[in-house]
Amino acid sequence: MNVPVPNNLEAFWMPFTANRQFKKAPRLLASASGMYYTTADGRKLLDAAAGLWCVNAGHGRREIVEAVAAQIGELDYAPAFQMGHPKAFELAARLTSMMPKPLDHVFFTNSGSESVETALKIAVAYQRARGKGTKTRLIGRERGYHGVNFGGISVGGIPTNRKFFGSLLTGVDHMRHTHDIERNAYSRGQPEYGVEFADELERIIYLHDASNIAAVIVEPMSGSTGVLVPPKGYLERLREICTKHDILLIFDEVITGFGRLGTPFAVDYFGVVPDMVTTAKGITNGVIPMGGVFCSSEIYDAFMTGPEHAIELFHGYTYSAHPVACAASMATLDIYANEGLLNRGPELAKYFEDALHSLKGLPHVIDIRNIGLVGAIELRPIEGEPTKRAFAAFLSAYEKGVMMRTTGDIIALSPPLIVSKEQIDFLVSVIADVLKTLS
Repeated sequence: MNVPVPNNLEAFWMPFTANRQFKKAPRLLASASGMYYTTADGRKLLDAAAGLWCVNAGHGRREIVEAVAAQIGELDYAPAFQMGHPKAFELAARLTSMMPKPLDHVFFTNSGSESVETALKIAVAYQRARGKGTKTRLIGRERGYHGVNFGGISVGGIPTNRKFFGSLLTGVDHMRHTHDIERNAYSRGQPEYGVEFADELERIIYLHDASNIAAVIVEPMSGSTGVLVPPKGYLERLREICTKHDILLIFDEVITGFGRLGTPFAVDYFGVVPDMVTTAKGITNGVIPMGGVFCSSEIYDAFMTGPEHAIELFHGYTYSAHPVACAASMATLDIYANEGLLNRGPELAKYFEDALHSLKGLPHVIDIRNIGLVGAIELRPIEGEPTKRAFAAFLSAYEKGVMMRTTGDIIALSPPLIVSKEQIDFLVSVIADVLKTLS
C-alpha cells in the first residue's frame, strides 16, 4: 500500500543531506520490520546499515514496542536532577555489569554527540578535581568522528565536519589516522601494518607536555569515516602511552558498542580497557534516543570528596535517564541476551568477510576491509568530483532493493545482527551489479 508523499518538503532542513537533490526525488521510508524497510511507494529495502549503525536487533521488535507503551502509561517523564526513578538505577547496574572492571559507573545522555561532550567535560573536571588543573588539552585523531557538538568536532578529524564552524575548541591536537591503503589494502580483520602510528602520540605529548593533557579520544574502529580498522597492536600501544603519561584514554564506542564486532563492546574484542567509554545507538536499538558514558571508579570517586549535600558534577540533561528510554534499553538488552546477538559476530563474520572480499577486482574497487559484522568497499574517486561515484552507487542500490551507507567514496556496510547468510548473499550480489554498471 502506497503512502502519500507530503506536499511540502521545504520546511524540514535535513541533516547531512544534499537537500535540494533529495527534495527533487525524495526517498521516503514508510515502515520497517526485521531486516527490511518499506518505502512510501511500497518497495522493500534490505537494511544494510542497521538504520544508522543503531538498529542492531532489527526493526519493529514487539518486545521494545510493548515496553515503551507500558512505560509511557506508568511514568512518562521523571527528572534526573535531585530525583530518580527505579529503571534508571536498574539499567545502570545492568549496563555496567557488561563492562570490564573498573568501568563500573555510567552517566546517561541522549545521543552519541552528548556522550562525547560529557566524556570530555568529565575528563577535564576530573583532572581539576584531583589537583591537576593544568591538564586541559584534548587529543583526537584525523578522520575521527565524535558527533557534531563543538567538543566532538574539535577532537574529531573529518574536515567537512569542521571547516564551516570557526576556531572550535582551543587546546586540541590530533594524531594521524591509521588508514594505510598502500600497505594494508584488502586486509581481513586487523591490518598487519601501522602499530607505529600510535607513537605519534608520544610526539604530541612531547610538544605539549603531559602535564597539560587531560585525555585522548579515539574510536576503536573508525566507522563514519569509512570503517578504518586499527592495526594490530595499535590500541594496546595507545593504552601504554596514556598510562605512562597519566593521561585518560577514552574509547568512542557509539558504533562498536552492542555487538557490532561480535563481542558486547570493542573493549572485549581488542582486550584493551580505557578509562571511559562513550555509547549510544544500539543501547535502545535506535528506538528512543539515549546514550551513556562509562567511567572508572577512580574517576567517579575523585568527585565524591566534598560535602555530601553539594552537587559533585554540574552537568546533565533534561532527558538524562528518561524513563521511556530506560524501558526501551532494558527490553533491548533482553533481546540481545535471549538471542545471543552480542556474540553472534563469530558465527557470521567469516561468511560476511568472504562475501565482501569476493567483490575484489570489480570496477573502481581499490580496497575492501572488514571486522565483525561491519565492512567497507573503497572506490576510486572520479577525478575532480569526490564522493560522486559512491553516491551514485548508493542511489543505484536503493533502486535495486538495498539501503546502504556511503561516506566519501566508501560504501560502508553494517547490517542488523539478525542478518542471514541468504541476505548477505543478496546484499553482495546487488553491490556487485551496481559496481559493474558504475561509470
